[in-house]
Amino acid sequence: MRQPHAEAPPAGGAGHRQVDGAHLHSADLVAERLEVDPRNGLAPPEAAQRRAVHGENRLPEPPPRGLLRRVLDQFRDFMVLVLLAAAVLSGFVGDAADTAAIVVIVLLNAAIGLTQEWRAERALEALQRLATPQATVRRGGLSQCIETAQLVPGDVVLLEAGNLVPADLRLHEVAQLRVDESALTGESATVEKHSEALPHGEHALGDRLNMAFKGTLVTHGRAEGLVVATGVHTELGRVAGLLRDTEERSTPLQRRLADFGKRLSLVVLAICAVMFGVGVLLRGEPLLLMALTAISLAVAAIPEALPAVVTVLLALGARRMVQVNALVRRLPSVETLGSVSVICSDKTGTLTCNRMRVQALERWGRLEPSAVWQAALLCNDASLNAEGCWSGDPTETALAEAAQAAGVDAAALRRDLQRRHEWPFDSQRKRMSTLHGQPGDWLVVTKGAPESVLPLCTAVATAQGEQPLDVAAALDTAADLAARGMRVLAIARRRWLHDPAALQAPALEQGLVLLGLVSLADPPRPEALEAVTACRSAGIVPVMITGDHPATALAIARQLGIAPAEGEGGAGEHAVLTGAQLARLDDASLARAVRDVRVYARVDPAQKIRIVQALQSHGQFVAMTGDGVNDAPALKAADIGVAMGRGGTDVARQAASLVLLDDNFASIVAAVREGRRIFDNIRKFVRYAMTGNSGEIWTLFLAPLLGLPIPLLPLHILWVNLVTDGLPGLALAAEPAERGVMQRPPRAPGESVLGGGLWQHTLWVGLLIAALCLGVQAWALQAGMPWQTMVFSVLTLAQMAHVLAIRSETDSLFSLGLRSNRPLAAAVLLTLGLQLAVVYLPALQAVFRTEALSAPELAICAAAASVVFVAVEAEKALRRRRAGRAA
Repeated sequence: MRQPHAEAPPAGGAGHRQVDGAHLHSADLVAERLEVDPRNGLAPPEAAQRRAVHGENRLPEPPPRGLLRRVLDQFRDFMVLVLLAAAVLSGFVGDAADTAAIVVIVLLNAAIGLTQEWRAERALEALQRLATPQATVRRGGLSQCIETAQLVPGDVVLLEAGNLVPADLRLHEVAQLRVDESALTGESATVEKHSEALPHGEHALGDRLNMAFKGTLVTHGRAEGLVVATGVHTELGRVAGLLRDTEERSTPLQRRLADFGKRLSLVVLAICAVMFGVGVLLRGEPLLLMALTAISLAVAAIPEALPAVVTVLLALGARRMVQVNALVRRLPSVETLGSVSVICSDKTGTLTCNRMRVQALERWGRLEPSAVWQAALLCNDASLNAEGCWSGDPTETALAEAAQAAGVDAAALRRDLQRRHEWPFDSQRKRMSTLHGQPGDWLVVTKGAPESVLPLCTAVATAQGEQPLDVAAALDTAADLAARGMRVLAIARRRWLHDPAALQAPALEQGLVLLGLVSLADPPRPEALEAVTACRSAGIVPVMITGDHPATALAIARQLGIAPAEGEGGAGEHAVLTGAQLARLDDASLARAVRDVRVYARVDPAQKIRIVQALQSHGQFVAMTGDGVNDAPALKAADIGVAMGRGGTDVARQAASLVLLDDNFASIVAAVREGRRIFDNIRKFVRYAMTGNSGEIWTLFLAPLLGLPIPLLPLHILWVNLVTDGLPGLALAAEPAERGVMQRPPRAPGESVLGGGLWQHTLWVGLLIAALCLGVQAWALQAGMPWQTMVFSVLTLAQMAHVLAIRSETDSLFSLGLRSNRPLAAAVLLTLGLQLAVVYLPALQAVFRTEALSAPELAICAAAASVVFVAVEAEKALRRRRAGRAA
């Protein structure tokens, strides 16, 4: 039944239209609809008229955005607005240094955001660079070279080996044409093309054998084709459209920080308002003093250093990841990797080597393997290049490499048995034959698909000579190998006494003697199995999404442990979902299917995006790895895109957030581990900063309620905020990964920055710090000691004790040791030195209104601060005990 989109266009300018469904109709019918004679091509005036209708054969370009718009967009985030307000408040109380620091932080974040804006534009530019600058066309009966941008529907394009296809073509003349479509479809082997119409029905891109698609590479042979689609209407143009229309998702870190900033700001402002009212109305404190105190507390309580610390943490993580050959193109992606719960990986070139290799050789009767390999080298067009490597068709180079590894001297063999004639491979016969030898001793070698070659065999070669062949049993053996996802070739021979070169292929290829069956496959990368196992132990589900054949995809997935082995159960009917099956599912059905399916085969770019979005609908954080043009839209749609840097396309690299420089899938494991470490350290900083701020708030809020004077001056608050949230907080970036970081499940998608018990810790430790400060204040007031300086010192020392204790959520500081994070130890010592300088240097005493403490007074402050360290260590000991009981 004729598909609606393939129906003939109405008369009157019909040839001006792009032609859809051209693969379903004969080349003559397509030419008729395009109103062109393939022997002459379009007349130049007609080509100009069509170019005026269709425009240039270019991929779409997004409208440019002005620099001012880009800059303003960076200041729409709520946290950024809060930081700007904090800068104004800080300037109001006279702290110009704090104001300058906040402004620098905001500008740094804006610069990073502007850099990220260029990613989508560069991805589209990379798509444009895939087009060939020149194409050979036939116009007005003459062949000529023109710019590919000038091609129009109806042009006759001439292709030969080495050409990039300049537009989508319906092939009408084909001579041994093979095309590498791996960048568009994911297929590792070149595709044999023909010119016959395909039967009506659904055909994936990789199965449209009478089409040549824009951006693919001709590796062998020649052909002529009619341009049926140009620019945005090509398959490559549709990929560009998907990439342009796909919106980027905020990273988990950005979403968590935005939510955290909003909640914190509201709470802080409410507390400051209450404190101001209590101080003025109940305590009778001076209005100006309470206003400055409330403003200072608001500036101090909002962790304006958080964006800077996060930026430093991510930058350091990115630098460390380069050491494991992972290049970060977008800083927040470092943390996002630690959140992923599903990794959707392309097969070809990502999980596999993207190179065909011989997997097995089936022989009969103990025939010497060399007999098979010699025949495989004779019936073979692969050649040795200057570097001593085999080049040519991937299947033939794999056969040549296996023969060479078996000890066959290719040069001597081909010299002794020169090729005299060839009956080339074609898609109807599915085999090729070559003639070798000399008069009186002619040898014909045939190789091809088992279903094509085996029925022509009457015997099988064995060590004891030729024996009768059980063709049915041999076909069963070939089917078993194919079911394991391998490409199987049958190799046979026949000896002739007279020269058979004049014979046609059907007459020549009779009475063959089978030598053996060779099975080939694009094997998994050696390190991929270990990487998949590590992902599973980390609670991450690996999923394969490929354009390859279902049997091949399932076989590779089973070898790697992505899919259950045959007979183990768990996969059932959902072992593989093909693109044709997926197309029949609506979004709700697909969302249910993705819970079980681990392998997707024969899928197109739009379907890859549907799979990613279906997984995201379950709250999963999805990473998509890939290397081809067909992967780029899904790389962008995923929470994080991971591209291959060595074998990948420019499009994939520009669309991705992370690039693996060595194309090593195992580097994903190192990246995930680093991402988890980064988020752990961000949480440690939030725990540290918020607990300290909580202690300050409770101290100032509770003092008037307990009948005590305001314990700290506004300058004291800002100083504590500066010295404690600065270097010690940044030094947490150097904290090594926690034990078992890759043996725990990914974080829950909805978990906030304060999740996992962090807000409870912030509350009770903050109250403990406030109790210690107020206790010291009350005792010092009674004893006539410099109470304000002592409260000031207790607050600073308690935060230093706290930062040492929270280096790990479970392990004691005594087991970690101070040397495991030397930057933090140095930062703590520096902070203590600065605090002592404020207390004991006369010049600073005048500025901060402090008094020198005696040794007993300083010891009281240190003892009070040590209580915080002991309490947090006790909390961790209790957590270890509970974990031990649960285990």
